[in-house]
Amino acid sequence: MNRFVCVHGHFYQPPRENPWLEAIELQDSAYPYHDWNTRISHECYRQNAVSRILDRDKKIVDIVNNYSRMSFNFGPTLMSWLEDKDPDVYKKILEADRLGQKRFSGHGPAMAQPYNHMIMPLCNDQDRYTQVLWGIRDFEHRFQRHPEGMWLPETAVDLPTLEILADLGIRFSILAPRQAKRVRRLDGKRWKTVNEHDIDTTQPYLCRLPSGKEITLFFYNGPISHNVAYGTLLHNGESLANRLVQAFPGQSDSQPLVHLATDGESFGHHHRHADMALAYCLHHIETKQLARVTIYGEYLDLVRTESEVEIWENTSWSCDHGVERWKNNCGCCGNHTLSGQQGWRAPLRESLDWLRDHFAYMYDKEMRKFVDDPWKLRNDYIRVIHDRSRKYVERFIKEYTHKTLTDLEKVQFLKLLEIQRNSMLMYTSCGWFFDDISGIETTQIMKYAARAMQLCRDVHNEDLEPEFKHRLESAPSSNIPNSNGRLVYEAFVAPCCVDLSRVGAHVGLSSVFDKPCNGATDIFCYTLHQENCRRIEAGVQVLITNSATIESKITLQEYCIELAVLYLGDHHVFAVVRRAGEKDDFDTLCQTMKTAFKRGDTNEVIQIMNTAFGGINYSLSDLFKDQLRKILDRLLENTREEISTSFTHIYEHNYAIMKMVRNMGTPLPPDLAGPTAFVLNRSILKGIRADEVDLQNLRDVMDEIVAFDVQLDQKRLSFEASQRISQWMQQLKNEPGDMKLLEQIGQTLEIIDPQVPEIDLQHAQNLFFEISKTYYLTMKQKVTENNDQEAGCWIALFKQLAGYLDLALS
Repeated sequence: MNRFVCVHGHFYQPPRENPWLEAIELQDSAYPYHDWNTRISHECYRQNAVSRILDRDKKIVDIVNNYSRMSFNFGPTLMSWLEDKDPDVYKKILEADRLGQKRFSGHGPAMAQPYNHMIMPLCNDQDRYTQVLWGIRDFEHRFQRHPEGMWLPETAVDLPTLEILADLGIRFSILAPRQAKRVRRLDGKRWKTVNEHDIDTTQPYLCRLPSGKEITLFFYNGPISHNVAYGTLLHNGESLANRLVQAFPGQSDSQPLVHLATDGESFGHHHRHADMALAYCLHHIETKQLARVTIYGEYLDLVRTESEVEIWENTSWSCDHGVERWKNNCGCCGNHTLSGQQGWRAPLRESLDWLRDHFAYMYDKEMRKFVDDPWKLRNDYIRVIHDRSRKYVERFIKEYTHKTLTDLEKVQFLKLLEIQRNSMLMYTSCGWFFDDISGIETTQIMKYAARAMQLCRDVHNEDLEPEFKHRLESAPSSNIPNSNGRLVYEAFVAPCCVDLSRVGAHVGLSSVFDKPCNGATDIFCYTLHQENCRRIEAGVQVLITNSATIESKITLQEYCIELAVLYLGDHHVFAVVRRAGEKDDFDTLCQTMKTAFKRGDTNEVIQIMNTAFGGINYSLSDLFKDQLRKILDRLLENTREEISTSFTHIYEHNYAIMKMVRNMGTPLPPDLAGPTAFVLNRSILKGIRADEVDLQNLRDVMDEIVAFDVQLDQKRLSFEASQRISQWMQQLKNEPGDMKLLEQIGQTLEIIDPQVPEIDLQHAQNLFFEISKTYYLTMKQKVTENNDQEAGCWIALFKQLAGYLDLALS
């Protein structure tokens, strides 16, 4: 085969972790999932790890790991999240690289990426080098090999970046066709100016760098890649395969490579079921021998590079104006109706540049008290990011300082490095990509800036925040009333800031609703050691006093606190925190509050708390977001029951007249349609979640939904139904002879599918496929050899389930 096809997926999500908690908090916009990483992992990353190939009769031919058959890169921060939160998918990605090496002549399909997706031409020299090095080290840590290729964020490129790639042993990268300036044959003298329409993207190009080093560049097929991302090519795998094959040049003595590159999220998140289109595309190309599926590393070994290229520097694949999208009001944005309204970009970048330079000067000055080369140390800090165990961190510090530091010096040492980590995270490209400075991507990078400024205050006693906010005043926002960057910062960033006192307050406030206990408790990236926790109740009122030590797993800082919490019922709760041992004897203070509380004098308790603890109060709004939502749900539980009882009464009391209204062909009035929808939605959820499913009741509810023509919460119902069907299918895989369960799954799908058509059945279908390859064959054999009637009944139910799962059986 002398022609080749390659598909590259750039799988990436911006870091979304709360910088003070090192965890992603609840994101309501991702409903019904907890956060966007979880949602996209379910819709895309997991699907591509176990993607189905269907024949024309919808029979599953095979289940494949798409990652093992394509070129791909995953952002390091996303891989870190997957390792922690979705380990099954993480393992499948690593496994795909090992499988790919067997398929592609020893070359792995995975490529590296600079650490947190900074726009490389806009980096200073130190950040540019660290980003590439951290990306390589992270790749080596996970894939256990050196990367051959590196994907550049937004394909933004300049010669200094390529120099670093070549210097660190990167063999190739991928660019957009419009980034090629001119080309010539290696044995030729005359250059040919090219553009995105006439460059030959079917061959690799050598890029000779000013230092004398070289790197190979591939330029992806622009029209196909664009159609995959924004068009309809992913609606059908065979169409995608045919489009790739049609892109081969006519008669040619060369060995052309037709390749596309796109955001990996196109394969499942942006386009539903597109993972299957990709799987079928590659399967079709291979089985029909239309071309050889390859990856870039293998192709470079098989085909000689015959041309060289010069690039347009400071260009990218997602901005028509080079890299202006990440520093100026160039007109590029997410919502094209808002084009030209991004005057905030330049002031934001200039403000962050000002911060970065202050951080760099301070870091260099302060860290030289510990080491001779602070920047070599920063480059090596990726090792600590990979292993934050206290034992390893202590060893790392001693390795670089060659001495035993005091506890305070260790904290200073780690805080200086964390300033640098956050000062790079605050440049994550998504912060400038979209429409307004108030967007979640932009406020996220400002949170990293806020965390770095907080650490700077701690180690250098320098408060950069007032000047930073002043500079943000020149960044306009369309988010009224937060009309500039300063107001956006104060509204969405400053309230998120966390210190160790607030961690203590979070624990204290939570202990009202979750019984407190002495001993060690992990809270995100902190460990809390509670001592002598006292809880006194008087009716609904609660008084809690506690002593505790809080330790940061990131900086090793320890903070001893004393706290008191008073709960007066409903949402009326507040806490006070102070450093331990600063004032009067805490045991005596606790006894005084206890005495006042027992005689019902809550005013005196509040007065003592305000005077003895310095007057800083914390309330429910100071809880971290997930716990806040959990407690609010608990507080509103009675209210929800009251609403449910009231709506159920309205529904039942007006049932007959609503039936009459609908029989007359008239829609229900809104005052009745709302309660009816509430009751029926609740009934479906209750039915799906029940341990013993009442199929007849579920059928009756569905009939009522049709009869009353009410609106369902499709997102919630499809999510819950998907989870339940997957659970049952897993049970069936473990106990495939359970005919009652087999029938239950089929009938449940039959009942709910007409009204909840968007149920995600991929996992259930994959489990069905596994059963069809094992137990189903055993049952067929029993019928064939023994005319086993029970096996025959099982097969009939299994085939019926295949129909409900939209599959076919042979």
